[in-house]
Amino acid sequence: MSRKNQTLGEFIIENQASFKYTSGELSRLINSIRLAAKVVNHEVNKAGLVDIIGAAGDTNIQGEDQQKLDVYANNKFIQTMTKRNIVCGIASEEEDDFITINSQDENNQNKYVVLIDPLDGSSNIDVNVSVGTIFSIYRRVTPVGTPVTIEDFLQKGNQQVAAGYVVYGTSTMIVYTTGDGVNGFTLNPAIGTFYLSHPDMKFPEDGHIYSVNEGNYIHFPQGIKDYIKYCQMEEGDRPYTSRYIGSLVSDFHRNMIKGGIYLYPKSSKNSNGKLRLLYECNPMAFLAEQASGMASDGFTRILDIQPTELHQRVPFICGSKNMVKKAEEFMAKYA
Repeated sequence: MSRKNQTLGEFIIENQASFKYTSGELSRLINSIRLAAKVVNHEVNKAGLVDIIGAAGDTNIQGEDQQKLDVYANNKFIQTMTKRNIVCGIASEEEDDFITINSQDENNQNKYVVLIDPLDGSSNIDVNVSVGTIFSIYRRVTPVGTPVTIEDFLQKGNQQVAAGYVVYGTSTMIVYTTGDGVNGFTLNPAIGTFYLSHPDMKFPEDGHIYSVNEGNYIHFPQGIKDYIKYCQMEEGDRPYTSRYIGSLVSDFHRNMIKGGIYLYPKSSKNSNGKLRLLYECNPMAFLAEQASGMASDGFTRILDIQPTELHQRVPFICGSKNMVKKAEEFMAKYA
């Protein structure tokens, strides 16, 4: 694995040959995400100083209140990828439908589509809690040179060519994979450069942290209720520690480093779960598996689920392999 303190730009160039499609497009796409992340990071870090916090007054396709930074981040990522003529289509959690982008270069028609959650956990902005961006990249399946269709976006997660997230926290990091392990890069704000700080990231096989909104306990399936009680039992290396930030990127990032499990099951309030398969679950599942972790809906591997709609929701259990397997055991009892 490449040395630490290497810049993200250097890392992308050095590792481009290991990617099975070596046209350079993917490298330019990762670079455009890096650029947009720096712009959004700058805005996030001054959120308390300017009129960028609070609700924008609109709701997104999911019926959720949009925060001003949601709209800002969404616009910045779409603008950056569109102007750099890299992708042929973008789908965003904040947009009703996908966006078709026509290549300006007839000799180099774009081959990639991007699905993005521009600002995950944005309701935490007002209280200065870490938020993030999640992205997922696929090669289109329709003919190059034609407008993208819904088919290009409704691909199984196991077809992803790259995925990652940006966490805007005490330090800002980009963590991503192209199917050859997971690496994390930390922004040096003094010079605006991301450096390789976390090479070859791995989930510990076992962990001692469970992350779930226990306020919804009464609404959870019995298998999840039983698993939570198992986590709280005084036996062996238990009880586990409960840690829940309410920002998927932040909870996932902590659990990958320290070892743990994240649970957002279906409930009597959200019969299909709440997290979006295409914008949140698939990219995080790809990262988890590349980091020796596991991701499931309680019964099925997340990456094997066939999407049927752009804003589809699914239950999501993700983290250290042995912890996810144990949660699946409890779910299987009530299958």
